Amino acid sequence: MARARPSATETADWARFTQEIRPLPGRARPLPPPPPAATPRATAPAPPPDPRRAAVPLAVGEAPGGLDRATWQRFRSGALAPARVLDLHAHTAQRAFLALGAFLAAAAADGQRCVEIVTGRGSGEAGGVLRREVPLWLNRAELRPLILAVAHPHPANQGALRVLLRRRRDQPSSTSVARHRYQAAKDR
Repeated sequence: MARARPSATETADWARFTQEIRPLPGRARPLPPPPPAATPRATAPAPPPDPRRAAVPLAVGEAPGGLDRATWQRFRSGALAPARVLDLHAHTAQRAFLALGAFLAAAAADGQRCVEIVTGRGSGEAGGVLRREVPLWLNRAELRPLILAVAHPHPANQGALRVLLRRRRDQPSSTSVARHRYQAAKDR
């Protein structure tokens, strides 16, 4: 059986005790035991972040973090016009899912900022299958990193969704482009 090492308090108590005793004739005072080596606590390393992990789930009509109020109001009110429209009328759920993924990937690759997806209102109280499923599809791990916000273009139009896409890091913002143009005009 392995012998346990004394704790720091036990070592300090032993050192005080040995200072008060007299060694036997012909013997030297015992050396205090070495201080216990600081052993790092065995902690599991933090797992690396999963790049496929979805961000905060999207909720239709809720302002996301990281978006200024003016842009959110322009987007939500419909003043920010969509650059492209995907009409999913007459699509089956499977075809609509594939079309949605390809549409958003192409729009993001082209640097589009705002797109619209028309699902239709559907029949019945809860609406159609696409109207119910598209918001869930937008939260999937392969599509969520492309999307910043989702809202209906008008409160009375529940059959369409406006999607605000994230800017690519290599794409300049409209503010920086305007600032650059202003500076260039000023330097002339």
